Amino acid sequence: MAPGFDAEVDVLVIGAGACGLAAALRAAEGGASVAVVEKLDRLMGNTSVSSGSVPGAGTRFQHAAGIADTPDAFLDDLLRISGPHEAEDLAQRLAEISAPLIEWLVDSAGLEMTLITAYRHVGHRVARLHGPPSRRGRDLLEGLYAATQRAGVPVAFRTPARALIEDGAGGVAGAVLEDGTRIGARAVILATNGFGADRALLERFCPEIAGALYFGAPGSQGEALRWGENLGAALANTGAYQAHASVAEPQAALVTWTVVEKGGVVVDATGQRFGDETLGYSAFAALEAARPAPRFAIYDHRVRDFTASRQGEFADLVAHSGAPEDPSLEALAARRGLDPTALRATLEAAAATARGVAADPFGRQDWGLGALEPPFVSTRIVPALFHTQGGLRVDRDARVLRPDGRPVPGLYAGGGAAAGISGQRGGGGYVSGNGLLAALGLGWLAGAHAARQAAPG
Repeated sequence: MAPGFDAEVDVLVIGAGACGLAAALRAAEGGASVAVVEKLDRLMGNTSVSSGSVPGAGTRFQHAAGIADTPDAFLDDLLRISGPHEAEDLAQRLAEISAPLIEWLVDSAGLEMTLITAYRHVGHRVARLHGPPSRRGRDLLEGLYAATQRAGVPVAFRTPARALIEDGAGGVAGAVLEDGTRIGARAVILATNGFGADRALLERFCPEIAGALYFGAPGSQGEALRWGENLGAALANTGAYQAHASVAEPQAALVTWTVVEKGGVVVDATGQRFGDETLGYSAFAALEAARPAPRFAIYDHRVRDFTASRQGEFADLVAHSGAPEDPSLEALAARRGLDPTALRATLEAAAATARGVAADPFGRQDWGLGALEPPFVSTRIVPALFHTQGGLRVDRDARVLRPDGRPVPGLYAGGGAAAGISGQRGGGGYVSGNGLLAALGLGWLAGAHAARQAAPG
């Protein structure tokens, strides 16, 4: 053991979310000795509050379903939604590895992942989201954790890292834990997520969303960004974030955007629509935040039943009275305190558009199951910040970079700790699954590269 260290490993992973666990498992597969430290007392990353949907282009599951897809088509979709940004090379890399990543999750990590064909969500031209059958990110996270345990990787909960240890030559040689323990490592992978739970960093980088309800993991406190800045690392896309337009109130449950994609609409306190809901849950959140509360998602019994039969979290919301049914528009208006005349005008106009007899003033084209029919269903919703999408600039192997493009020796980052691929600023550049693709994809890349770097000789 080198002087000054209490323990040593080849690869130290800080953070036990999807990124950290994927990185640890991949590094262990490469023959490295690995340890994971997690500051919280249990698995609680942003993956656990997601639907667990990961995009992959050209997978064998798409092929079996007769769906033609390529990384180039995926990249085109990503850049079409995101617009120009500071990590377009990373978008290309993640699109290229997306199919091997999905198949590794199934074949090596032992997760059950199925192609989602009932909906595509925002930005995808074909069905390319893959997720656990339950559509619960918690199951994906627990499956990864189980895989690390089968591989013999130690994961220490309630073990916060306090600082990185520099090697005296511009690189990183390990980390100091909160109790003062010094762990030496040939490579350190930052998988601590973003900074959505840190108000000061939000006000610095994403001031327009800093005051919104935060609905992400409580551990997303920006340590990686601060540590990286102290080392002189470059940042990228720090103004980008993923918001979500539909958190149920007062249930505090995420309402899947499938209810909108299948024909639902969103109205404000005046009973009127105010935008094209198919912009997506992240982009639409900014429009929603600017409208008078309360706001409601309005759909019908068909949309509710279709969605509840396929997504367990939404079925739970229905079971807990978060999606009450009314036999008429007047009854719905009375329940929600809305002007019945305005609500009727809104829904009749939407129905005419859905039937193809009128143009939507907001430009909406897709109406899912068609015009809404009684009985109607409604959920009171609020917009929220889900997670930030900017961070440390990394290369195609997830190595943290300096402003001149040189890597910081021994330091990697992934997921919310690294620059994302959802545009340069705001929530409009997010394509469904971007967060999990960056978490799992960069973890997968970092673990493999770190293991190779740690190999003898």
